[in-house]
Amino acid sequence: MPYRRLLSWFSGLTFVALILLSGGAQAQGSGGEADNVRMFVFWGVGCPHCDDQKPFLRELEERYAELEIREFEVFRTDAHHQLFIALSIAHGIEPGSVPTTFVGGRAWVGDGPQIRREMERTIRGEIADLRGTREEVDPADPGPEALGIADLQNDNEINIPLIGTVDLGVQPLIVTTLLVAFIDGLNPCSLWVLTLLLGLVIHSGSRGRIALVGITFLTTTALIYGAFIAGVFGVLSYILYLTWVQWVVAAFALTFGLVNIKDYFWFRKGPSFTIADSQKPGIYQGMRRLLNPQLTGFALLFATIVMASGIALVELPCTAGFPVIWSGIVAERGVTGTAFLILLGIYLLVYLLIELVVFFAALITLRMGKFQESHGRNLKLVGGMIMVALALVLVTDPGLMNDVGATLMLFIGTIALALLIMGVHKRVTAEPAG
Repeated sequence: MPYRRLLSWFSGLTFVALILLSGGAQAQGSGGEADNVRMFVFWGVGCPHCDDQKPFLRELEERYAELEIREFEVFRTDAHHQLFIALSIAHGIEPGSVPTTFVGGRAWVGDGPQIRREMERTIRGEIADLRGTREEVDPADPGPEALGIADLQNDNEINIPLIGTVDLGVQPLIVTTLLVAFIDGLNPCSLWVLTLLLGLVIHSGSRGRIALVGITFLTTTALIYGAFIAGVFGVLSYILYLTWVQWVVAAFALTFGLVNIKDYFWFRKGPSFTIADSQKPGIYQGMRRLLNPQLTGFALLFATIVMASGIALVELPCTAGFPVIWSGIVAERGVTGTAFLILLGIYLLVYLLIELVVFFAALITLRMGKFQESHGRNLKLVGGMIMVALALVLVTDPGLMNDVGATLMLFIGTIALALLIMGVHKRVTAEPAG
């Protein structure tokens, strides 16, 4: 109820105020010196960045006797959510990804060499204030201890000419993005629509018309798909710290995966994430309009955009599985801003890779084979099994996706198992000879 929500927020903000007041009271007691500097760390079970940060926190505790670190787990319990939200509001950030750290009036989301250097500088400055020695501390100097920690962290960084420093710690996430996007690009719904569209336009015999329609169609659908993924990521990055949300993402992936696996054996029987037969006449009609020879230039471009936009929306139920899984993985890693946009760009480029191959093949040869039902069923089996595997990983061991070797083995092993199932199924269902 509304009054309960207001009471919850008020109690959280009051708790923060009490923390700040108690810190001020300590500062005025015992000759004007506080007993310690408080650091609040919010983390989650299964968060790889949180696990990586813990040794650093222990080193800080050993190095600075005046530092008191308070840690709050937010994935498996909601007991600390009010405090997390209230502290985030007080520091002008949105509560969401972990680890999130508060100390000295500042907040950091995530973990990394630069974040650790800034944290230690802030801690040293706060301790200097307690001792009354602020003038002896150079805020721009991280100190020899911090530099030692930075040196350890920089083992994961390489300097590439003309590009700059690259953090190898994000390598597993890039590999995961490449793999998930590639499998997502094998989506039977989008490939069926593209082959149907190109097959019709090829009859015009004009490579210029094929190029205009094909590039416009792929660009429009990619932009809409990217906007959808960005929206899913925005929601998940804000609420993923809630334990039940992680389970919902895993359940969503598991459902999509099982339905796709079912479609391999019993296509269109029962629930199915495919383009409904009732929507196909509208798709055919929209494509045929593009064959009108009087439709050229800007008019053809506009008509293709309108048609592609409608088809992209129709396809979303077919393609929503992998974007939700990928967005959950990226949000859990605490990726934001430019880093997310780069990963999203990589995702969309790889997602379009198969369709671009089909498009250029049609453009060069002026031929287009028919997308068979058997092709779609095979792709559904591969995609469905990978969705199920990822759903199980998200529930049992999310940190597995932080290991490049383990991630590759997961995908390779799942694809191999899918191919084995195809082989056995075809042999079992084949009619006996004579």
